[in-house]
Amino acid sequence: MDPQTAASIVPLLGWAVHGGILARRLATARRDPLTGLHTRAGWTARAERLIRRHPTAAVLLVDLDHFKTLNDTHGHAAGDAALVATADRLRTWCGHNGTAGRLGGDEFVAVLRDLAAADLEALTDSLHRPLSYDGLALPLAASVGACLLADLPAPCLADALAAADAAMYAAKGRGRRGSRTAL
Repeated sequence: MDPQTAASIVPLLGWAVHGGILARRLATARRDPLTGLHTRAGWTARAERLIRRHPTAAVLLVDLDHFKTLNDTHGHAAGDAALVATADRLRTWCGHNGTAGRLGGDEFVAVLRDLAAADLEALTDSLHRPLSYDGLALPLAASVGACLLADLPAPCLADALAAADAAMYAAKGRGRRGSRTAL
């Protein structure tokens, strides 16, 4: 290869490497480092695409109950283990029917193509299974709120999240153990 050709290829290789590094950083920024779930930005992009394609989609909000008490009593490592277990259980429940994310703290979110194809009670049961941690069975509990997009005047992610949030707080009000569908 002549020197002039080599000199023109080197900058192109540099830009290709730089582009690959940026793509990896963007992908990492859209994943929660603790749970591996999508962050708010990554999940929102996926959720909006899914609800445009599936009119029977549903949005769920999941909030761990008594998380601060678990952290204060058993330490932050136990709290992290609870977050990871919750993420794994939610991801498994969603399967290929949807996608899960972590909004932050102890708040999770999911969007499903079709809630009728999923067993919401199975999710709630799974989220209430104790966590084996450091020789202890730590109690876990979560409140789940769901919103069917078909029940909204217009299928909008922001409205679905607001309705799921209201349903989640209604579930918390019924004893902090359960799920509820909005509207």
